[in-house]
Amino acid sequence: MKNNNRLIKTIYMAGRKSATALLLLVAGIAGNAWAQNPLIMDQFTADPSARVFGDRIYVYPSHDIYCSENNGRKNWFCMPDYHVFSSTDLQEWTDHGMILSQEDVPWGDPDANSMWAPDAIERNGKYYFYFPTRIKDASAGESGFSIGVAIADNPEGPFEPQQEPIKGVQGIDPNVFIDKDGQAYLYWSQGKIFGAKLKDNMLELASEPKVFEVPQKGHIEGPWVFERNGKYYLTYPHVANNTERLEYATGNNPLGPFEHQGVIMDESPNNTWTNHHSITEFRDQYLLFYHDSELSPNFDKNRSIRADSLFFTEDGLIEKVIPTHRGVGITDSSNKIQFDRYSERSEFGVSIRFVDTTDTFQGWKVVLEEPEAWVKYNSVDFASAKSKIAKFRARSSGGGMLQLMTGRKEELLSEVEIEENSKWKIYTAPVQKEVKGIQDLILKLKNGDKVEVDWLTLE
Repeated sequence: MKNNNRLIKTIYMAGRKSATALLLLVAGIAGNAWAQNPLIMDQFTADPSARVFGDRIYVYPSHDIYCSENNGRKNWFCMPDYHVFSSTDLQEWTDHGMILSQEDVPWGDPDANSMWAPDAIERNGKYYFYFPTRIKDASAGESGFSIGVAIADNPEGPFEPQQEPIKGVQGIDPNVFIDKDGQAYLYWSQGKIFGAKLKDNMLELASEPKVFEVPQKGHIEGPWVFERNGKYYLTYPHVANNTERLEYATGNNPLGPFEHQGVIMDESPNNTWTNHHSITEFRDQYLLFYHDSELSPNFDKNRSIRADSLFFTEDGLIEKVIPTHRGVGITDSSNKIQFDRYSERSEFGVSIRFVDTTDTFQGWKVVLEEPEAWVKYNSVDFASAKSKIAKFRARSSGGGMLQLMTGRKEELLSEVEIEENSKWKIYTAPVQKEVKGIQDLILKLKNGDKVEVDWLTLE
């Protein structure tokens, strides 16, 4: 598996400018459920902290809800508790439920709705969950925030919070890093980024906090530190212009000094004011977890977590990550394929809209608006069974013919006539040839006008 990263990147770059990396192709694993961005489609999630424990990847995000007023401020961030999600294949995500509520924190304000970006780490068989919230007596700290720890015997909890926050820490956005020599470090932000050693009990600072001066100007928060090939990466959101973008610096020591290197991800195309991220390696591929407000286009305080593959240059610099709809992983052909989460599309005649603007959790639809318009969905695994029937959930104001083709040779797999009908309907058509292995699929409008497709599945 030593050369997997280079092989995966070769597959990724070959003709897939917007595609997901085929990390599970090398691993030989096929998923069987949702794999697109956003990762979670039944609630709002933000600030994802991704950790690999055993053979599963766990994501500890914050939980956005809508409050008309929060802490006396209208239309502001409102986050009362935490859930944890896990997966073995980046396809099917299990919600393990609420692991900690603001009402459970002895030292916290139970009405603050300020359970902001968390982190988690394992040490000596125990799982430590680090979280910020407002303290009951805001006058006790300059910002009113401190960072606490909750401990569990399993990564999905239950987590028991400590009676007091970590002494000497004021701020938000905790991140924990354990170096190869076993020394643990805590990082956090409060206008600037701070870092300090942790004692072996993971509950107390073992050194005076150090301030990292990385950007020249602008708001900075949300540190995430990791090590790769002897180099330490300090990554963080930074407001250089109007909204946050993800940047990074490198150094030879977990406590710096760090030298600014560049941008990991540009500002959100949806004008989401915040971004908050984590970077982890899973099955020999680095992944960037982050958030955006695409699922809540009119209110950027309700965000949703996403993931895309991350690559390095040969000298260890991070290549810029371009957000994709498609995300990461391989989709089983028998599952619902959401062509609105495309990896590529024609330059004309394609639009993406919500299925129901009053309930965005239902996701999106793709609208093919003129003949020859198409969308491509990459990395579909046909290994589980021979496909005989294609099922389309579609509708059209004028009717039209849809064609389904493989992406490499554009061989026709199936075609179906969509009748003029304002209501959604399930259409079926035979699959005309046997397909094997992992394929890209193209959905094209052969003729007609404004055919809408919610999903496709192959049986």
